Formats: sequence, structure tokens, C-alpha cells
Amino acid sequence: MYRIIRTSLAVLLLSACAAEPAGDPAGTVTITFSSYNYGTQGAAGTGTQALLDRFAAVHPEITVRPEAVPVADVLTKTKAAVAAGDAPDVVQIGYSKLAEAFQTLPTRSLESIAGAEWRPHVEGITPGPVETGRYQGAVHALPYTISIPTMFYNADLFRAAGLDPADPPDTMDEVRAAAQAITRAGHHGVYFGIVDSSKSDYLTQSVLNSAGGGLLDGAGKVAIDSPEAVAGIRQIQRLTTDKLQPAVATEDALAAFSAGQLGMLVVSTAVLGNLQAAAKGKFELRSAAFPSFGAGPARPTHSGAALIVLSSDPAKQRAAWQFVKFLTGDEGYSLITTKIGYLPLRAQLVTGALAEHLRQNPLLVPTIRQLDAMRPYRSFPGPRANQATVLLQDDAIAPVVLRGADADATLHKVAERIRDLVGR
Repeated sequence: MYRIIRTSLAVLLLSACAAEPAGDPAGTVTITFSSYNYGTQGAAGTGTQALLDRFAAVHPEITVRPEAVPVADVLTKTKAAVAAGDAPDVVQIGYSKLAEAFQTLPTRSLESIAGAEWRPHVEGITPGPVETGRYQGAVHALPYTISIPTMFYNADLFRAAGLDPADPPDTMDEVRAAAQAITRAGHHGVYFGIVDSSKSDYLTQSVLNSAGGGLLDGAGKVAIDSPEAVAGIRQIQRLTTDKLQPAVATEDALAAFSAGQLGMLVVSTAVLGNLQAAAKGKFELRSAAFPSFGAGPARPTHSGAALIVLSSDPAKQRAAWQFVKFLTGDEGYSLITTKIGYLPLRAQLVTGALAEHLRQNPLLVPTIRQLDAMRPYRSFPGPRANQATVLLQDDAIAPVVLRGADADATLHKVAERIRDLVGR
């Protein structure tokens, strides 16, 4: 830090003060970080703070000013900030909103900002989510907090229902059978967190993919009403109509599972830390991979968020890259896994720095093993991609899965509306 040398001459004092930068102390750069995990309760909030604290220790020359934003509002609030000339420098943005972010926000090429550091940094990161962040020929987003849907289950309820907790279900037929047994024993059977307040469709896509369909077909056209897609969603719907799955919001299902009243919960590993805390001393928490939906293998897609940079100032861009590089490096991903519960996206960590942690905390292991089967997250095309996703979740998935709406007619009607919206 520069020091202003005091002197008895007022003119020199005024001159020295005029030379001091108006913003940051000399030699430091301040950047803003818009995050929907920051400031939240539980592991996501404390884990994010641990990342910020560690970065501050490693990079004292960079000050990160975090800003909390609700997950459902991150895109709209960022758009408003950009329009007001007060864009955050780094943004944690969910994958369901990323395609529209590329179309509507001044995202920067991370490859260009990183320069010679780019290639050695991205080597070793799971390639699928990196490619998902490619826009106009360059990567504009790097994977930050990533998960694929996982089945958490209450081993005590399995035993009470006459099930073997060492042999969890790995097909939808087996899920139904286990849910029936748990329901007969007096508890809720299963819950797929396919409808949530964040409007994310990662679990919807996982169901569609695993049933042999997809959000889009091979030509990039909307395919949520294909026979395969309808059949996949109908399997989730039948769990509700057959009273094997409670017709409640995901938050209520999380509460029921945490209270030991729900046998199986299929959600993101982002809730792992909270589930472990809730289960401690109450019931035995275990995990299994996402189930298959037919003759083919399970094909889950990833949820979570990427990091984008909006800075236009070169000094802030360089600082933003150092921050992104830390969060997506060995130490950042290790903290994200151990403190929050998201997946380690560098394979060498699984057998290296995180090996002992995973041995003592094996709940992530089934999901890590399924990474090779992971399908890339796909987005509806165009600048209304997020609007289309919200339409899918609110007007198709929620009515069908929770309220018994006709799956074929509802998915076809909403598909037509989405086709009009995105031009596909």
C-alpha cells in the first residue's frame, strides 16, 4: 500500500491526496460477484464464504465484493444491472438461464481474458460442461457448482419396509416397488424433485434423456412432446397418482425427508450438506445413482451453475479471471465438494486430494461414478430460452406431475407454445 507522507505544507498534502486513486487503494482491484449461494443458510452459504475467504488469503491484491441474488432472479437482476450501467463483474448463473444470458448479456470470452493461462487451466476439467459454456466459437462460461441428480434414501425406512439398504433400486420398476413397500409401512415412498422454485429443468431433462427422448431432437427442434418424452414424464406422474410420491413442492419434500418421513429423494447433490446435518443422530442416510427408465441406461444431465464475466475494464477482467481460475481450480473444486457437496470436476482430485474425504464421506461416490453417463445440458434456442424453460416447468411439468393433468395433451400444448416462442 502506498502511504501519503504527511508534511507541513498543505499544497503537498493536497497533491498527494489528489494522486491517490478514488476507488481502491493503490495496488488492489475490487470486483463484484453476484451469487445465488452467497448468504444462504446451510452448506451452500457457508461453503461459498469459505471459498471467498480462501481466495482473499491467496490474492490479497484482489477484493471480491459478493452480492446475494435469489436463484430464480439472477438473470433478470443481472439484465437490470447491465441496463443501469452497474453490471457485476462475475456472475454465478444457472445452466437453465445460460443460453439466454449469452444472447442478452455482454459476456466475455474467458479464453481471451486468460490468454496463455487458458489451455493449462482447462485441461483436466470434465469436458462436457466446458463445452456447454461455448458461445460464438469461444468459451464464455466455466462450470462452477455442478451436480447430476442423485437418489438419497433413508436406510432405516428401507429396513422397516423389509428392503435391503445395501441393494437400492437402480431402475424405475425397482423404485416403484421400493416406494410401494415403504408406503405400506406407513411413510412416503419417493419424491423426484422435478418441480422446484428455481425453475430449473435439469431433472426434467434427465428423465427425458433416460426415457429415450430429450428436450430437443437431433435437428435442434423442440421435442418435449415426443412419445419417449411423454412416456418418461408419465412414469413420474404415476408415482404421484398412485400415492407413492407426495404431491408437494420440492421444499416440502426436503422437509419430509429431513424429518425421516420419506424413503427416497431424487434431487441435486447441492442439498447433501443439509441432508447430512438433518440425518445426523436420526437416521442412516445413503445414496444411489439416478435410475434407468427402460431398457437403456440412465442418462442424467447436470444441474448447477457456471461462471461468466461481464467486466469491460481490463484490470477488472484480469482480476475476474484470477477469481474464476481459483474457483475452478484444484483448491476451488475441492472446497466446493467438501464444503457444499457439488461434484469435483477434475478427475485427478477423486484419486488424489479428495480420496480420503470420499472414503470417509461416500455419499457422492455413486454420482461421481455416473459422470461418464452424463449428458450435456441443453437449452432451448434463442433469446427467450429461459422464458421457454419456465413455461415448460410451470405449465407442463408441474400440472402433469403434481396435479394429474393429461401428460400427452399438456406436453403437446406447451410444446406448441414453446415452438412459437423460440421459433423451433
